[in-house]
Amino acid sequence: MNPELLSVDEALAQLLADAQPISDIEQVPTMEAAGRVLAQAQASSMDVPPMDNSAMDGYAIRLSDLKSADQKLKVAQRIAAGSVGRPLEAGTAARIFTGAPVPPGADAIVMQEHCSVSGDSVSMKNSPKKGEWIRLTGSDIKKGGTVLTAGRRLLPQDTGLAASVGIKTLPVYRKLKLGLFFTGDELVMPGDPLPPGRIYNSNRFTLNGLAAAFGCEVRDYGIVPDKLDQTREALRKAAAENDLVVTSGGVSVGDEDHVKPAVEAEGSLLMWKIAMKPGRPLAFGKIKNSFFIGLPGNPVSSFVTFLIFVRPFLLRTQGVAEVAPRAIHVRADFDWPEPDPRREFLRVKWNAEGGLDLYPTQDSAVLTSTAWADGLVDNPAGRPIRAGDRVRFLPYSELYR
Repeated sequence: MNPELLSVDEALAQLLADAQPISDIEQVPTMEAAGRVLAQAQASSMDVPPMDNSAMDGYAIRLSDLKSADQKLKVAQRIAAGSVGRPLEAGTAARIFTGAPVPPGADAIVMQEHCSVSGDSVSMKNSPKKGEWIRLTGSDIKKGGTVLTAGRRLLPQDTGLAASVGIKTLPVYRKLKLGLFFTGDELVMPGDPLPPGRIYNSNRFTLNGLAAAFGCEVRDYGIVPDKLDQTREALRKAAAENDLVVTSGGVSVGDEDHVKPAVEAEGSLLMWKIAMKPGRPLAFGKIKNSFFIGLPGNPVSSFVTFLIFVRPFLLRTQGVAEVAPRAIHVRADFDWPEPDPRREFLRVKWNAEGGLDLYPTQDSAVLTSTAWADGLVDNPAGRPIRAGDRVRFLPYSELYR
């Protein structure tokens, strides 16, 4: 590897060393908490279930009443979910439904498929065991037990779990304020005429979507002309209004790349050349109290570097404890005989046989590859891949968590 290039892991470690969770905490309704990061662990104030209840539609019985295989018991009561039955008298059974409280005295539930009903009597087709089909008090959650840990980005099922123990509101970190702008005189917005030599600004849509996917409060400052004074003005405004500023383009060292000198003039800048493909140039710095990450302008490079670097920085800053995406080792159904000396992130797609297919063009300008793919193969520097090899696969489903 070129000694001037930082490894992906080195650059990521430096980036995350400065990522401190936002200190501001707010209470939000549990109904609105999905996608937010939990700031404080939550304990249950109750047992779940709160009472012994039936796991099946059937009949609640006392095992001591079953003296013979054809023993008939009088059905003396009916207990639906939401109601409470009377103590079960000797020689009787209670018609009971899923979720209904088990009446005092009953020690088994016989599912209705295993019962024979005649008039107001019921007999059992087999002999139940003690406790059969009874959900015991606290068998899911014990009173005082932790139900949700701090630093967790809440999923819909997490909010359901909180609601199941009566938690009405949840303490979450406030949303990260993320400012975006895009440099390049060649950029045009869809719907506007496309003069010769110009291109549509796809990165604006990709990065806005990614920022929203990670629960940020996004401010989009649009396209900034390739002029140093206007780049500095955009940086000052974005830094004053956001926790993090992310830009696309202008982080190289060409005559029209003004982001580097603008950040150096307004704050401090650490620029990296990273041993990765796509996405070698990346900038990280600080402008007053706001952090700055400058991404390359190539659309695939911008997309990949956001997922590899901005994503974990956002999550850590929002208070997420574990930011590394989970990788899956999957069979490659393609050959990659001439690997790059840099670490590569290849666009791949699941196939019907459970392996991975490679998009035929891995050029960093071909945005089609990102929309076609189901994720990225994280391939070590210089490692050839042969069909049948196991590769480290990062599915989008993990990279978007």
